[in-house]
Amino acid sequence: MEQKKFKTEVSQLLQLIIHSLYSHKEIFLREIVSNSSDAIDKLKYLSITDDAYKKIEFDPRIDIEFTEGSDATLILKDNGLGMNHDDLNDNLGTIASSGTKKFLAALNDDLKKDNNLIGQFGVGFYSAFMVAKKVDVITKKAGEDQAYKWSSTGEGSYSIEEADRDEHGTTLILHLNEEGTMYASRWEIEQLIKKYSDHIAYPIYLSYDQENVDPDGKKDDDGNPIKTIEHKVEQINSCTALWRKNKSSLKEEDYNEFYKNNYSDSEDPLFYTHVKAEGVTEYTTLFYVPAKAPFDMKYADYKPGVKLYVKRVYITDDDKELLPTYLRFVRGIIDSEDLPLNVSREILQQNRVMNTIRTASVKKLLGEFKKIADNNPELYTKFIEQYNGPLKEGLYSDFANRDTLLELVRFKSSTEDGYVSLAQYKERMSEEQKSIYYITGGKEQTLKSSPLLEAYKKKGYEVLIMPEEIDDFIIGSIANYKDIPLKAINKSGAVDDLKDEKEEKKDSKEEKAIVKKIKDALGEKVSNVVVSSRLVDSPAIVVVDENDPSVQMQQILRQMGQSDIPEAKPILEVNCDHNMVKKLIESKDDEYNKNLSEVLLGQAMLAQGVMPKDPVEFTKKLNELLSK
Repeated sequence: MEQKKFKTEVSQLLQLIIHSLYSHKEIFLREIVSNSSDAIDKLKYLSITDDAYKKIEFDPRIDIEFTEGSDATLILKDNGLGMNHDDLNDNLGTIASSGTKKFLAALNDDLKKDNNLIGQFGVGFYSAFMVAKKVDVITKKAGEDQAYKWSSTGEGSYSIEEADRDEHGTTLILHLNEEGTMYASRWEIEQLIKKYSDHIAYPIYLSYDQENVDPDGKKDDDGNPIKTIEHKVEQINSCTALWRKNKSSLKEEDYNEFYKNNYSDSEDPLFYTHVKAEGVTEYTTLFYVPAKAPFDMKYADYKPGVKLYVKRVYITDDDKELLPTYLRFVRGIIDSEDLPLNVSREILQQNRVMNTIRTASVKKLLGEFKKIADNNPELYTKFIEQYNGPLKEGLYSDFANRDTLLELVRFKSSTEDGYVSLAQYKERMSEEQKSIYYITGGKEQTLKSSPLLEAYKKKGYEVLIMPEEIDDFIIGSIANYKDIPLKAINKSGAVDDLKDEKEEKKDSKEEKAIVKKIKDALGEKVSNVVVSSRLVDSPAIVVVDENDPSVQMQQILRQMGQSDIPEAKPILEVNCDHNMVKKLIESKDDEYNKNLSEVLLGQAMLAQGVMPKDPVEFTKKLNELLSK
């Protein structure tokens, strides 16, 4: 018998699970039944696709039995794929599929209270230790001769030894602790299976002893009714996949329970859509949008949320091609009648049937989002608060649906509270307004306070506020909305719309002198210095050329490792009516003029949320000016 220690992080994880992670201990039964179902899924799939397993014939089932008393046990058996010695080490000695260190790193104080995380990280087996003082796993891998027994009390170590088991599959024996004895009950087990696992595609049987009173009323010598013990085995789940049921037979609570039980979420979804398509391509889809964004939505290695079935046979839940990346927050099921059962990931990417299902599914989801946006603005706001970012990604990754996505994405505004759509902006435009204006880069409050907005506010023009990093990437790819051009006010081109032809004037001699002094002082630090026609109260602002990335975008690209990006120098616009700028006319002190010009540039950068290149030098020059 081998005695091994859990990895350090697994020991920590076990303590978290046992003492704080699950708020409802009953969840353990859902987790271990799901593991058994997955094991059967895997063997069923391999028996179709892998020659090594094709000769294996089996009748898929899960069996549960229990014993009562001081040594109460709960036993769960399946005839799925099973495990060998290495599998036991990999799957039960570590958290193989999810990365335990990442899991622990994600467990901040709020997440520790959230019982959704177990299922998302694939560590459901360990929930058994919430109700068991010891767990034995007797397992035999399909196609192999030797069975093994894994045992642990969950206190830092486990053992593995050879064992006997006739059929492939796994037997899980929970030696229940004091709190766990309540689950050694026929009534309790039946209720939990119906609550959490009624949809499991394989029959779940419960074995129990039933006490019967003699139907003829016969009594023993002491006058007590004669009783007999009958051993019974009953199927306790409906064994019907919910998504295959007729929609008219399902209630909202049926959909919500299915979602919560399958996707390890304690909250109801925001909404769902259930489609049965018939015709040339036959398939069923059931998609959910979670109330809260999945924790890994912003990770490159996010776990997909959609499972693929073929004729109710599980195929995969780890294929990112089932839906486009920008819909990675969607949870649900695709069940095809037309795909081959041995479909591979490579075939999926090129398969005509899968492409048809994917295209139709995307259109259905976007159509559902649009319907909610039109008919239930309050619900749509909740949706946008969680998923506005991914939808924006679709604007540059899904050209076929760009027009639809333009109606779905939302932005903050310089004149309105909450979120606004491009359609709402267009409705509010005045007749003389030529473009849809926006500003990107920096935090929302910084952008709303930007000096760049001054002239647009004076004109009564609304400006869209775009504080998310992705905005800079996507908005430049959208030339117009319904023939109205989109213009960034932190670029040089948008200023032309503010000029009134009747009032257009050439720069005065005094203004030209100011510009020359600043240009001479700043030299190569700017690409140009111009007199601003859009500043009202502020002395200066920085913008970039129409074809250059914004200052913030340049910083983001460098942070992403693109150090070879040439620096696009800013254009400094100065307000020649501002007292601070006028001082340059009066001064003949070259050092003073240089310091003042550099402070003008530095504070203009700060107003855009960008730190001056040399903050210490900037502060030093500012102090010198203040002292004078």
